[in-house]
Order: sequence, then C-alpha cells, then structure tokens
Amino acid sequence: MRRLRSRGPLLWIAALVALACTAPVADAKPIAPAEPIASCAPALAATAVPASIPVLDWAENIGYDAQGNVWVSRVYRNVVQRYDRSGALTATVPVEFPGAVRSGPDGLLYVVYGDTPTSVFRPGGVVRFDPTAVDPKPEVFVSGLASMPNGAAFDADGYLYLGASLSGVIRVRPDGSIDTDWTAQAPETSANGVVVHDRVLYVTSNGGPLGRILRIPIDAPGSPSTVADLSSPVPGVPDFVDDLLIDPAGILYVTTIFGQLVRVDPATGAACAVLNGEPLTSVVAIPGQSGQLMAGTESGAVLRIQLPR
Repeated sequence: MRRLRSRGPLLWIAALVALACTAPVADAKPIAPAEPIASCAPALAATAVPASIPVLDWAENIGYDAQGNVWVSRVYRNVVQRYDRSGALTATVPVEFPGAVRSGPDGLLYVVYGDTPTSVFRPGGVVRFDPTAVDPKPEVFVSGLASMPNGAAFDADGYLYLGASLSGVIRVRPDGSIDTDWTAQAPETSANGVVVHDRVLYVTSNGGPLGRILRIPIDAPGSPSTVADLSSPVPGVPDFVDDLLIDPAGILYVTTIFGQLVRVDPATGAACAVLNGEPLTSVVAIPGQSGQLMAGTESGAVLRIQLPR
C-alpha cells in the first residue's frame, strides 16, 4: 500500500496518526503506548533483483507461479514483471496499479488491480492470466471494487480473499462473484495483507490502531480477534503493517514501513524483529526452500532473506 513518499520521519509519523484517526475501526480498544519491538536472532538479506530507478520501480507485491518464476508488481509502472530463477526479466504484463500476485488453484496467476486511492473513481478488481505464456494476456476476473484492493489469498475451497484498504476483507467465490453475505460480516477495517491457515484469515490492519494483526475465522467472519499490535523502533509510535506470510509451523512474518520484518507467534502474540532496514512492502516464501523468503521494498529492489535457523 502506498503512503506519503517523503522519507522524513516527522512526515511519516504525521501520516500514520492521520490515518489512524480517519480509518474505520475493527474492534476498538484502548491501546497502551507502544514500546519498540525487541530484536531476535537476525535474518540475512541480500539484493536479488536491483531497482533500475528507485521508487519508480516500487515493488508493491511478489508471488510465485507453479514453474518457480517470481512475479513482481511494479505499481508505479502499471505492470507485473516475471523473473526466472537467475533473476532475468522474462515478461512484462500491463496491469493498472497492481497489488497482490497469487497463483490460483487452476494454475493461472491472479493479480489485484486498482491498488490506489483513486479506485473510488476508477474501481479496481482482479485480473488473471496464464503465467507460462510467452506474452501473457490478462482477463478481468473481478471488477467494480471502489475500495483500494491490495492483499489476496486463496483458501482450500478456491475462495479468494481480498484485503481492501477502504472497506475491509472481501470474499470472492470461485466463479468471480462477490460473496456479499460473508463480506458484510467481516470487520470493516483498513485491511492490507491476507493469509489463510487452518480455516483462519490473518490480516494486517491499519484502521485504528495502526499496526494491528487480526485473526478472522472463515466460518465466523463476524468474530475477529487481535493477534498483536506492532510498534516501530521509535518509542511510543506504532508501525504501519503491510504484507504478511505464514510458515508451515504457523508462524507469521510481517513487513512494515519502518523496515521491520517481524516474527509473530499467533498463539501468544509474541513478536520480535528479525530484520531492520528499508521500508518493506511484501514478503513471500521461496517454494521448496525452507527458511528462504523474498521481500519487496519501496525502493523497488527485491530482497532474498535467509531466516535464522
């Protein structure tokens, strides 16, 4: 999700506070002043794909196809790009303000579009295409979402869940129609990243307070609970949570605009930062490589991350 582009910390903090005051609230509770997240065993990060033009190449999201190619949403370029295992660029597909990139149960690649506040006037949705094609041609799967859609995740039954910054979580049926009854029960919060694990959605939310991770039961979307509220390295200042993944052991890894990659245990809410650096937009596990992640950044570089063993 995009925010003010200035790197000045006071402007960042002002933007965070303003959003916290205006965004919808999922389950409002008094929040104690945030303390900086403790560090834990550090991860190692190296650049896998450099940015050719910093910021213009902003890597909003990352996903893998079944062939092991990595796809990167270049939101300011209005494209998603395919890179092979060597890091070579092999395809560029036009998608307007692309967000999450996810491989679907049918083998097609699904890309959220309209990840911009202007989706209120020019609604977004989801396109899909064959990722194995030499020149992939996107087709519309979902349209008409005036809610700034961004994150996405499929469940085992083929339903697609979209994190929408201006409305909350949207459930899409396998035929591309919106499940309005389920969606109406889900919390109205500023949703961003979404992952599915054991009939539960984990959602990053910045809708009062900032930095919240929600647990939403798929079978009871009207009964969300808070997993954790993440803080920044600045004492008393919450962080802005962006994307997240869940590993096979059920541990969450969450990216933030303060450049943290935070490890969160959903069972206890315990959190610690395994990485601190530049603002991180997205994170995905590298298929078949335990403890290896890829992360997008606001600069546009894609990082390869080795988690501590």
